[in-house]
Amino acid sequence: MVSDQEDNGTLTPEQREARDKEARLREQEEQAALPYSWTQELGEVDVTVPVPQGTRGKDLAITIDKKRLSVGLKGREPIMSGELCKEIKVEDSTWTVQDNKAVLIHLEKLNKQTWWENVLTHHPKIDTKKIEPANSKLDDLDSETRGMVEKMMFDNQQKQLGRPTSDEIKKMEALKKFQAAHPELDFSKAKIS
Repeated sequence: MVSDQEDNGTLTPEQREARDKEARLREQEEQAALPYSWTQELGEVDVTVPVPQGTRGKDLAITIDKKRLSVGLKGREPIMSGELCKEIKVEDSTWTVQDNKAVLIHLEKLNKQTWWENVLTHHPKIDTKKIEPANSKLDDLDSETRGMVEKMMFDNQQKQLGRPTSDEIKKMEALKKFQAAHPELDFSKAKIS
């Protein structure tokens, strides 16, 4: 297996595709081995924890804190317990029992602009660069949010290509205008940040 550091353009497209497929399979196996399954959107994470058939809410011991989650049956070791990888809004997070055989936990992300690599910090991570949101059509967003998302996408693409972000482009354009308006000033030793 070739690491990202070793891949400096030396892999053929076929080798890169084989490596990515192997990484996806390993990631799927690691996630399948967890005692729960989970999905996410930019603003929320949904966790499904299987429990014995016939389980009711009163049988459960569930703790949802800003940076911690614990789910289990009363009087037993938790099924899952640990530090959340990112902070949540506790007051907007909920749990419910589905069909007396699963606990559905809905976590509202505090930062709605980031993808989580995992639910609990000590569990295997997923590659967030490969996430393709299923139902996020730019047309569905209001104009302000759409503009922000398009800017984020542009800036992310620019960074990956080693090019300036939109903010850096604006600064350079402002500097050029200022220099044009003040040709008497020498900017050759100026540091722009």
